[in-house]
Amino acid sequence: MTDIGCALLAGQVAAGARAIRWLDDQDPRGREVLREIFPHTGRAHLVGITGPPGAGKSTLVDALIGEQRARGRRVGVIAVDPSSPFTGGAILGDRVRMQRHALDEGVFVRSMGTRGQAGGLSRSTYDACLVLDAMGYDVVLVETVGVGQDEIDIVSLAHTTVIVMVPGLGDEVQAIKAGLLEVGDVFLLNKADRDGVEQVGRELELMLHLRGQDGEAAAWRPPLLRMVATRGEGTGAAVDALEAHAAHLRASGQYQRQAGLRSYHQFTATLREAATRRLLERALRHSATAALVADVHDLKVDPYSAAEALLAQTEL
Repeated sequence: MTDIGCALLAGQVAAGARAIRWLDDQDPRGREVLREIFPHTGRAHLVGITGPPGAGKSTLVDALIGEQRARGRRVGVIAVDPSSPFTGGAILGDRVRMQRHALDEGVFVRSMGTRGQAGGLSRSTYDACLVLDAMGYDVVLVETVGVGQDEIDIVSLAHTTVIVMVPGLGDEVQAIKAGLLEVGDVFLLNKADRDGVEQVGRELELMLHLRGQDGEAAAWRPPLLRMVATRGEGTGAAVDALEAHAAHLRASGQYQRQAGLRSYHQFTATLREAATRRLLERALRHSATAALVADVHDLKVDPYSAAEALLAQTEL
């Protein structure tokens, strides 16, 4: 095993930061590190934190870190920020909001830009979670960018998906019922000291009740909890719910099955990306490709016919 692989398994923060940077930059050294540490993963409880913009997810994550540390757990955090479509840069402000944990050796916070990736996550979020898992962190919190009803890649990554909602964002429940509502394991109604919290709470409780009618008797019933993350109110109950869901998954055998599904999902995503790249590289070697692309650009050929023609002349 390489020196950095040994350092990761020993929990060295500098090694973890370096490995995650390699993976985010698609440096070949990152893939080599993953091959070494992969057999040592599968222990951490992966918790996804998602919800609409303005829900206070970063402040809530900060509160959860404090509660988890009070219970003696090491906590890793992957905070995903949106990247600029023009410069590719990202503000990465989530790390700033969690500065009070900066000197805590039991906490690792890493901000990552989406780099154009849809679905609320960064391209290398899964890889970063593997690194933190191998480093021995008990809980890994993954905070997504503010997402809509169909940007729910976090579901394929996390053991436990937490949906954060707040009153005062308009038609909140309608905004999530077609997507997030069906996949949430724990619902946190943050900023519960605001006006309108009772109405939003009733609407969510009704929709969760209707969702429960379709499930099996022994299925997990998602709790709806109220929080004021800025004051730490409700944090203990939220962590209790995370623990209860993890216990439910282990008792039902889903905990290990999910690890296999995550690995398969990453395999298919990686294969799809590699196949697309290889197809384009081979297609661009053909002299006819440039003319075909020009015809599409000039609206002489529709994109569907052009894609079929390109596939017909290119073999993987």
